[in-house]
Amino acid sequence: MYDVVVVGGGPSGATAAEDLVRSGHKVALLDREGRIKPCGGAIPPRLMQDFNITEAQLVAKVNTARMISPTGRTVDIPIENGFVGMVDRKDFDPFLRARAAEAGAEYFVGTFLRIEREGRHRRVIYRDKATGEERELPSRLIIGADGARSRVGKAEVAGWDKIPYVLAYHEIIKAPPKNDVYDPVRCDVIYDGAISPDFYGWVFPHGDSASVGMGTGLTNVDLKEATAALRAASGLADCETLRREGAPIPLHPLDRWDNGIDTVLSGDAAGVVAPSSGEGIYYAMVGGRVAATACAATLASGRIKDLQLARKLFMREHKTVFRVLQSMQNAYYRSDNRRERFVSLCHDVDVQRLTFEAYMNKKLVKARPMAHIKIGLKNLAHLTGLVSPERV
Repeated sequence: MYDVVVVGGGPSGATAAEDLVRSGHKVALLDREGRIKPCGGAIPPRLMQDFNITEAQLVAKVNTARMISPTGRTVDIPIENGFVGMVDRKDFDPFLRARAAEAGAEYFVGTFLRIEREGRHRRVIYRDKATGEERELPSRLIIGADGARSRVGKAEVAGWDKIPYVLAYHEIIKAPPKNDVYDPVRCDVIYDGAISPDFYGWVFPHGDSASVGMGTGLTNVDLKEATAALRAASGLADCETLRREGAPIPLHPLDRWDNGIDTVLSGDAAGVVAPSSGEGIYYAMVGGRVAATACAATLASGRIKDLQLARKLFMREHKTVFRVLQSMQNAYYRSDNRRERFVSLCHDVDVQRLTFEAYMNKKLVKARPMAHIKIGLKNLAHLTGLVSPERV
């Protein structure tokens, strides 16, 4: 009998499993393996500090972010007093799973099928990858950390199917040497309706390779064609393609993360990917941590309502940032004219500093109230058209 079965071994599930075993619980970690999520791979210093990720896991260190507008305007934003680490999910996710197993989680490879209940007893039923047979994991509680198309969420949590999604696709390519358009220590973010009518494209360095991709919530956009256009525009069309990956990315946290019985969701399954930026690794790992905290509290108290702590703790810390990012996406991703104005706004030094302080530290900085007021006025001027996007 396990205290908790964690379904899904990505950053969220692996974090939840490790936290729980380190707090003295018996944990099973179930993952199907063999799938790599499309991801730019950026992780901020806050993540490295909070989750004990060393530089040994990084494939690159980025010191600049370049914003590119529909007309080709570029704004380079330096990352002051630090760097943004880059990981490749092909290696990062297995590292997290191995760390959880080394801490004491029992690791199983297979596909989640269902949860069976008889009175107070429950079992997670899965299909063993090696044998193809159905097996069971008896457990007191379950964490569903099995991604945006969560089978656990679909089966167990009402309203799970209401999450809005962006479809993301990227190609991992062999990185060229530094040249006029590619820099191995710079992330490029492309705001261009020809690449993505409602989101953005990216070129993120991964050391010897690079992630080139885009996202959209529109079903009539051909993601592969858009990525090919992005590669051509970025001078990367002739680079060797190492692998291709695609997946939905949720853009709004669920209103409820637990089923009120024995199951709580975390990570993409709970919808915790940041709007506007699409950043997911940090929030997935935080989601895993709060899910582990909620399960530990439930096991200690016997109160199933303590599973609600997962969402409460997460939203207490990150609700405001998510609301601000959602407002930015709604305001600026609607048209190329708005995207042009957004990149123009990014020329502002106050915008650059506060944006990266918020990204690096995962909180809105209140130390410079006048800067916030100035940014609010400039934002209003751009949105109302009082300022031409050509003026910087």
